[in-house]
Amino acid sequence: MTTSSEDRLTPDQLRTLFLFEALSLEQLDWLADRGRVERWDAGEVVYREGEPATCFYVLLGGALSLHRVLHGDDVEVNRTDQRGVYSGATRAYLGDRVEQTYPHTMRAVSDAEFFVLPADEFAWAIRTWFPMALHLLEGLFFGTRAANAIVNERERLLALASLSAGLTHELNNPAAAALRATAGLRERVTGMRHKLAMIADGRVDGAGLHRLVGLQDDAVRHAAAGVSMTAMEAADAEDTVSDWLEEHGVARAWDLAPSLVAAGIEVEWLEGAARTVGSEHLDAAVRWITYTIDTELMMGEIDDSVERISELIGAARQYSQLDRAPLQIVDVHALLDATLTMLQAKIPKSVRVVREFDRDLPSIPAYGAELNQVWTNLIVNALDAMPDGGTLTLTTWREDKRLLVEIADTGVGISDEVRPRIFEPFFTTKQVGEGTGLGLDISYRIVVNKHHGDLRVSSRPGDTRFQVCLPIEQESTDQAPEAPGRTYGDGQPSS
Repeated sequence: MTTSSEDRLTPDQLRTLFLFEALSLEQLDWLADRGRVERWDAGEVVYREGEPATCFYVLLGGALSLHRVLHGDDVEVNRTDQRGVYSGATRAYLGDRVEQTYPHTMRAVSDAEFFVLPADEFAWAIRTWFPMALHLLEGLFFGTRAANAIVNERERLLALASLSAGLTHELNNPAAAALRATAGLRERVTGMRHKLAMIADGRVDGAGLHRLVGLQDDAVRHAAAGVSMTAMEAADAEDTVSDWLEEHGVARAWDLAPSLVAAGIEVEWLEGAARTVGSEHLDAAVRWITYTIDTELMMGEIDDSVERISELIGAARQYSQLDRAPLQIVDVHALLDATLTMLQAKIPKSVRVVREFDRDLPSIPAYGAELNQVWTNLIVNALDAMPDGGTLTLTTWREDKRLLVEIADTGVGISDEVRPRIFEPFFTTKQVGEGTGLGLDISYRIVVNKHHGDLRVSSRPGDTRFQVCLPIEQESTDQAPEAPGRTYGDGQPSS
């Protein structure tokens, strides 16, 4: 950095900066006397985040970039070469009521020149020259900060409550199934113990026991193989098996037939069993086999339920990314699948979900938890647009060095009047109390500012598409990233 006491701006030169163009000559003279010109070489740090905010900077020439440290990572949040833009001690007029530190780090991207005003001088000018504006700025700053804190906290709590409710609902089904199967399994094991008592009394000799165990093993193999039947076919088969059992003196045949049919046991198999154990032991043998089949089926149900619970917990972990580094190499499809799992309870039966994923796409460097927030916002908006049902389509593909994720719905669409404003903070088309208007603004900032990507939308009734465009490789902070505007289907940036 270099400065020169002779190299100061004249009042006429200061007036060419949009920030000062409406000031009086006396005010421009005051600024010219107290300000200075500083020059910084490309790559130099002008000031660092967290340092005392001692100066107010106005860009005269060159390019600058602003950076924030988020979760230990240096993230570029803005880059510009527009003459007259300002940064630094912008809140000095608030005095001691606000911590006066630099909120970010500013670097010179190219050789840059600044008009620099000490923070206390800048604060005096604002308080003295614009007393009414000062009150408005103070009210806006403190009021907005308080409102944002409440709204953001409410938004997070509502999102957490919604996801928690959905996850609880999804976990309840397999957990309840496992409990039911466990209770039934306990009953069947009790029945098997009673039959073992019969064997211990000597009612079945050793040879008969071997034959019975052989039938048991064969029944287990049938149960493991499973059988596919329609409801009508199963009812007919149960009637046939029940009739056969009753004809052969087996009590409560109607209670045993469903389990036997579910395992694929037919009359032919039962006739073979009768020949193997003899008619005198057929009732006990059939009940023993039925207990065995029920036990196998219930253990299978418990296994499926526990596996489902494990999958849901894995999806929750993938969604939250709590055990991951903030910036990591992520599989976008895994993030999308986890988000859909977490939102399963919010997806009505009238909405069909279609995944058209290019599974050959590479993993990319990204902030996984933040991207999951983007998917959540876009999917929930799509569902809200289809109150009467429709199709939600998630598509991924590659374009050159970028990976694209498209979330499309067949809902009512976004009108041409509303579309240019959908990314504005606090703008919402939902009823009062149903939306904060922050979802798409947050999504835009995550995609564009944090990932150097783009978020686009095109819409007509029955076909609305949000496209998230992400770089496949991490871009160097030494090179200016592509800075697309907010686009709305026609490819033109917003004003």
